Amino acid sequence: MDHVSALDEPLKKTLGQPTAKVMAESLGLHTVGDLLHHYPRRYEERGRLTRLADLPLDEDVTVVAQVADARVLRFNGGRGQRLEINLTDGSGRLQLVFFGRGIHKPHKDLPPGSRAMFAGKVSVFNHKLQLAHPTYVTLGPAGDTFDDAGTGEDGGALPDEDDTEAVDAFAGRLIPIYPACKGLESWKIAKAVDLVLPRAAEAVDPLPAALREGRGFSPLPEALHKVHRPETKADIEDARERLKWDEAFVLQVALARRRLADRQLPAVARRPVAGGLLDAFDARLPFTLTEGQEKVTGEIFAELGTEHPMHRLLQGEVGSGKTLVALRAMLAVVDAGGQAAMLAPTEVLAQQHHRSITEMLGDLAAGGTLGAAESATKVVLLTGSMGAAARRQALLDLVTGEAGIVIGTHALIEDKVQFHDLGLVVVDEQHRFGVEQRDALRSKGKQPPHLLVMTATPIPRTVAMTVFGDLETSVLDQLPAGRSPIASHVVPAQDKPHFLARAWDRVREEVAGGHQAYVVCPRIGDEEDAKKKQAAEDGEKRPALAVVDVAAKLVAGPLAGLRVEVLHGRMAPDDKDAVMRRFAAGETDVLVATTVIEVGVNVPNATAMVIMDADRFGVSQLHQLRGRVGRGSAPGLCLLVTEAPEASPARARLGAVAATLDGFELSRIDLEQRREGDVLGQAQSGVRSSLRMLAVIEDEEVIAAAREEAVAVVTKDPGLTGYPELRTALDALLDAERERYLDKG
Repeated sequence: MDHVSALDEPLKKTLGQPTAKVMAESLGLHTVGDLLHHYPRRYEERGRLTRLADLPLDEDVTVVAQVADARVLRFNGGRGQRLEINLTDGSGRLQLVFFGRGIHKPHKDLPPGSRAMFAGKVSVFNHKLQLAHPTYVTLGPAGDTFDDAGTGEDGGALPDEDDTEAVDAFAGRLIPIYPACKGLESWKIAKAVDLVLPRAAEAVDPLPAALREGRGFSPLPEALHKVHRPETKADIEDARERLKWDEAFVLQVALARRRLADRQLPAVARRPVAGGLLDAFDARLPFTLTEGQEKVTGEIFAELGTEHPMHRLLQGEVGSGKTLVALRAMLAVVDAGGQAAMLAPTEVLAQQHHRSITEMLGDLAAGGTLGAAESATKVVLLTGSMGAAARRQALLDLVTGEAGIVIGTHALIEDKVQFHDLGLVVVDEQHRFGVEQRDALRSKGKQPPHLLVMTATPIPRTVAMTVFGDLETSVLDQLPAGRSPIASHVVPAQDKPHFLARAWDRVREEVAGGHQAYVVCPRIGDEEDAKKKQAAEDGEKRPALAVVDVAAKLVAGPLAGLRVEVLHGRMAPDDKDAVMRRFAAGETDVLVATTVIEVGVNVPNATAMVIMDADRFGVSQLHQLRGRVGRGSAPGLCLLVTEAPEASPARARLGAVAATLDGFELSRIDLEQRREGDVLGQAQSGVRSSLRMLAVIEDEEVIAAAREEAVAVVTKDPGLTGYPELRTALDALLDAERERYLDKG
């Protein structure tokens, strides 16, 4: 397939080493194909000027404007000279400055009345916006010229400055503006694209012809031409629609094939047994399951009863009772003669799950001891920091089958861990586990065990279809009866210091009423932490507030006389556990902690939470933290303390969290504010996300339709023998590194 290699050719062959090096290092572009898929971010219309009124400070911008006037000023006793040029576009003004010998060329190129495209970083000097030594391209109506002023960079084998084709492209009606970087402005990228654009004719089209014609899409080479060099706005729309489909479709085919392969694996059916552990547990539950819990349990039990492994994502609102649903599935598997493992992302959470599950089961978790209930099993904990004797015993209980349920961290995945008959794996907080861990644990079963993945915060449907596309989804969206509402408020510590004082009064009031409180900080504050922070934050406003410092200040000040303890990830595991036990037992009034309490910590008597520097946490994380209060019958209170200015995006984000308890709504806000690559959890290796055009949130319909088409293609031809081009595109997506990105979630 020679035509594949044309797009795989290294850029340095076409563009020369210097340009190719900058593209590889700064933009991650290595081949002709990479550059063809580096799409313009937006387009400037030749006849319409960019608004100078909207220029952001300290950002690299590209503007099209007209020279109003230009003057050369001497300074330093006539020894120095600078050129000042004022630009206008009808909405605002911008000053350009050039110094020293660098003034002659722009002075000649940019007479009053001329138009050009300028790129540089916006700064302020003497209360005026300015660009110092910008690079520019003149867009004069007659005798267009093409200039790179003020860069002095060797552009490799790019066209010469009298290359009129490149000039025409810039002076055309729609000027593409590319995501650029230092040393490689948008128009240099455009020149490079011009050099490789003829190769687009050799692009392999992944969309099956029937699908392409059925939906009226242009062929891929045409779409690439239209996206880079559109003649009309309709060209841009046409190209974008087509290129989004490519990305969505190839990704969904990859996921559909994975689901199909998973469905064909053999598994032991685990059907619930009447009169066993599950029935005994249900008989003791002090409440009835919500309708949602009943429905989801039905879906899970139906799949556990088949001879192919279940692969299900259980997602839902914070506090919707996901752990209870998972526990009942685990008990059903134990009744059917298998073992169940729950994988937690941190030791604190593994210990917390172990504690709450043994408490919920009571003597049903005391298998192998005197006085245990008849159908009891043994529930063991396995973490990396356990003592040797306890660890040996836990490993023994797993291999003999004495333990029906094991709860652990990554330690469960180690080679030494052997199961008697692993039937179900429950993964809590999926996005912290890569596919390697998921698969390593699955390989511990004689046949692949069933898999249930739980997410801590809800995720929008399209993200579920993209990130967790290899899993079927169940959603819990009802909160159990008896849960109290949580009131949330933003506390602007900088603007209104008395609000912060009032926040500490509220904490004292909750404690006086017999309740407990959390205070959450972004940082630990020990010496190791301080060093890291200093390195990261030289030049930042101030380091984030730290647990150790805040706790000391509270004890000496507003919370004097209360029982205050600290909890963070660098404490010894036994110390962490002891602190959590004291807090759960009500022996501590206030727990000052990092986000180690973010997930799964369940202390119904804790009613208040104060989050310091709340603007330094993500929206979903704040929602997750807030879910730690209001778990009992008393109403919860969450105070988001921030020094972010009133009109800032950070304050708007906190306002959104305070305004709603709907996790699905917040997850959309969270994702809209993050870049797409972060949403999809790019492979750690830094491979660029394969989604360059598709936006997971906005393109919901494209993703849903692409999924349907992908399922149809894969069902009809699982090996894709009739679709060689699609197979080529899949191989490109699933090269070893991206395979990881696809599954990491």
